[in-house]
Amino acid sequence: MLDETEAILRWVADALGPDTYLNLMGQYRPDGLVRGGEYPEIARRPTREEFVRAVELALELGLRRLDAGSLVAAGTPVGR
Repeated sequence: MLDETEAILRWVADALGPDTYLNLMGQYRPDGLVRGGEYPEIARRPTREEFVRAVELALELGLRRLDAGSLVAAGTPVGR
């Protein structure tokens, strides 16, 4: 799943720029059709390790407007 996350974050950085506001949705919970099995690849919550790595990737790609909640949930200092 992190390969897809990196590809999307890279696209955001390249196509929309580093000032694009980004919320990585650590609170994501599958529901509806997703939880019903129609989309098994997203029918689970991200692991802590996946979420922390997604935040790290975003920062490495120069995305600097990450939602404060995303940073706090990943244990990254706000204002970094």
